[in-house]
Amino acid sequence: MGKKAKGSRKGKKAWRANISSADIEDFYEKSTKDALSGGSLSSAPSDSLFFVDKSTDLSVKRKIEKHREKVLRCDSVLQKNPFVQAVPSSTLKKPKRKQMGVSKASDATQVGTKDDSAMVDIWDDKGEDNRKSKKKLKHSVIPAVEVEHPGCSFNPSEESHKDVLAHAVAEEMQKVYQNELGPQPVPLTVPGKVIDEEEMYFIDADNASDDDDEMNVENENEDTAQEKRSSKIKRVTRVELNKRARRKEKMKKEAEARKMEGVSKEIDSIPDILQEIAKEDEEKQKKHLRRVVAKQERLKSCPPRLGKYKFEPAPVQVLLSEEITGSLRKLKACCTLAKDRYKSLEKRGLIIPTVKSSRK
Repeated sequence: MGKKAKGSRKGKKAWRANISSADIEDFYEKSTKDALSGGSLSSAPSDSLFFVDKSTDLSVKRKIEKHREKVLRCDSVLQKNPFVQAVPSSTLKKPKRKQMGVSKASDATQVGTKDDSAMVDIWDDKGEDNRKSKKKLKHSVIPAVEVEHPGCSFNPSEESHKDVLAHAVAEEMQKVYQNELGPQPVPLTVPGKVIDEEEMYFIDADNASDDDDEMNVENENEDTAQEKRSSKIKRVTRVELNKRARRKEKMKKEAEARKMEGVSKEIDSIPDILQEIAKEDEEKQKKHLRRVVAKQERLKSCPPRLGKYKFEPAPVQVLLSEEITGSLRKLKACCTLAKDRYKSLEKRGLIIPTVKSSRK
């Protein structure tokens, strides 16, 4: 199609005919649309048209951290796969008792292990405190190194040497008396004589005659008991029954009266009972204190029972009066340092006491 022919604009009529009314039509169409939609947007306030959306906005610090959280391929390969189960032998057992004091470094390592994206130093030993709980040894009352009596020296004084000798002799004599006067063990075999066949025959005959005599005596006793019962059986009259009932009532009233008297006596003796209870409590406390002191004294001399055998203290290393020379060069060798240390460990309860084996 060709271009539209322009009209002549020589007169005013031509000017009025060629004026365009498109903008007026557009205005009317826009106004009708606004009226149908609820009003024009130009007259609406800005608060109803626009709002600030802060839900997706991130701070600068958060953006940097989010950028750092990106895991490289080489690090993702080393991460733990949640779909692969670990070998049972490689899993660490949880300690039974949780330690109360946990260091901050162990907390940091635990947080790091939970976060798969964080790197953990496998050679760091700070986080092993929670996994391995060492047993604390009880402090022993007995010192590690005991100083012996001055009478045990290589050149002691006469008084101290006599005291130690007397103590050693008393210990040895106590062992001897205990072996002699103690209870005898039960013998494994009982001595006896062999019985012949003829003697066995006579023993059986004597037992049979005794049994017959016993049977006869029992039969006679049964017959006499039956006769007594038959003689005692009598018919009870009404008067006898009434007497028995009155006697029962009388005995019941007497028992109730005695019971009331006992209750009244107990009420009167309440102060005495309270004094007796206080005395019993004092005696119990004293007994408990004595037991505690005795236990402490016992622990100073010997350790508690740990195994099958009891602790046997080593004999006192004292020289006889003939062996005292006054010189270390002439001193006779008596005990070694290893035995002394071993006995000390047993006495402090660090090693279970054992018996010296005879096998070599």
